[in-house]
Amino acid sequence: MKQVIQEVKRIDVGKRIPALKLEIDYELMTLHDAMIQEDIDQMNEAKRILELLREELVQLKGHTH
Repeated sequence: MKQVIQEVKRIDVGKRIPALKLEIDYELMTLHDAMIQEDIDQMNEAKRILELLREELVQLKGHTH
């Protein structure tokens, strides 16, 4: 049973990583737009979200090895 749960988690991680990369790309575009518009609040929000996404990606990659 424990092996089944580990396998399901590994499959979920395999699906989440590509989605997470897309979210990071989108947030990078948001940050770029905010920089062009010199919108400090939006830049800070995008950076905050990017940091959360980065942390999740690091954790997920740690679970795949």
